[in-house]
Amino acid sequence: MTGSPSRLPLEWIAASLKRERARAGLSLSELAKRAGIAKSTLSQLEAGAGNPSVETLWALGVALGVPFSVLVEPPAPSVRVIRAGQGPSVASEKAEYAATLLSASPPGARRDIYHLRAEPGAVRESEPHIPGTVEHLIVGSGRVKAGPAGETVELEPGDYMTYRGDVPHSYEALAPGTSFVLVMQHV
Repeated sequence: MTGSPSRLPLEWIAASLKRERARAGLSLSELAKRAGIAKSTLSQLEAGAGNPSVETLWALGVALGVPFSVLVEPPAPSVRVIRAGQGPSVASEKAEYAATLLSASPPGARRDIYHLRAEPGAVRESEPHIPGTVEHLIVGSGRVKAGPAGETVELEPGDYMTYRGDVPHSYEALAPGTSFVLVMQHV
């Protein structure tokens, strides 16, 4: 992958996890159990330590019943510009894949927008997101094979597809320098 995506400040994640866990009325132990992660991992994340992967944060979001973006979005100013390669990104531990949150769903709306960069090599398998999630994908460069398990489609620059995000699905870069925009709609 060209360049290294910037990492999310751990204090954003820590504050969001504490806030959402309190809102849900869950103990550390109960949330860790629901997310399928070690209690010590969750404790470290809430303390602003550790190095969370996309998979860990998605699991916590699903367990809390909130979109991934709620856990990683910084406080928003009135005008926000994200320069290419500088947005808050989280890398996958299983594939050459990084997700950069461009816009979280504002109050009253239920959508998040991501810019994704991926390189050929490994498939990025995604567990189901919260019920009712629909994904919209638009390829900017390269080629990607994406979609629900058993229904993946190869896409090229300019191609658009939509599919359920609350079922197992995947993304696989088929060309170097693959990038795409993903809009997650939470119904």
